[in-house]
Amino acid sequence: MRLSTLLLPAALLASGAAHAQAAPEKPVIVLVHGAFAESASWEPVITRLEKDGYTVIAAANPLRSVASDGAAVSAVVKSIKGPVVLVGHSYGGPVITEAANGNPNIKALVYVAGFAPETGESSFSLSGKFPGSTLGDALTAVPLPDGGQDLYIQAARFQAQFAADVPAGQAAVMAATQRPITMKALQEPSGVAAWKTLPNYMIYGSADRNIPAAVMKFMAERAHARKTVEIPGGSHALMVSHPAEVTAMIEAAATAK
Repeated sequence: MRLSTLLLPAALLASGAAHAQAAPEKPVIVLVHGAFAESASWEPVITRLEKDGYTVIAAANPLRSVASDGAAVSAVVKSIKGPVVLVGHSYGGPVITEAANGNPNIKALVYVAGFAPETGESSFSLSGKFPGSTLGDALTAVPLPDGGQDLYIQAARFQAQFAADVPAGQAAVMAATQRPITMKALQEPSGVAAWKTLPNYMIYGSADRNIPAAVMKFMAERAHARKTVEIPGGSHALMVSHPAEVTAMIEAAATAK
């Protein structure tokens, strides 16, 4: 047998290894839920991302304060070796904005019907920047031992307020499993606006009753979002009602050069 024939498999293996090393590493996708939701609300998006070969973590968001919630998500990011795309829904937007600071492995920020606050802004102040939010009238408060308040969306109003384009039965389950947020968290001023130095992407619904579309459009333009998508008739619960579009936006951020 000729020496060249013997060496051919080794050469092919070496070539394949070099090609594998040259292939870009897929970032880990960290999903951060917002107020009145929980980690499982990302399930339709997780299924699609994992099918496409992404590692996904649906982080638990304590919903206690921007600073402490951001620190909790930041700890998750620090445990990941390699690039990360941070995705925040609703109040999860301020949390990923905070969590990105000091973490050089963040590749991009994706805001899914989520606030992208400037330094000093709060979810509360941004939601009222333009008319259209009806959230205040739909809330109920539960007093906390420390004198604060936990806020919930009234179950009877949950679908219309939060998930108008989600089937009634599914919306009822979402209402029952919603996690409350403190008034403090909604009113707390944000810190450094990480979207100023990181690629950012925004997707939102035209019929969102929590964060008016005009607010989302304003934030996207201010942040010079690389890509902005408005879903006609979309509610606040886009990750449930429009998971394909949300997944496509996340993957656009993950694969961008």
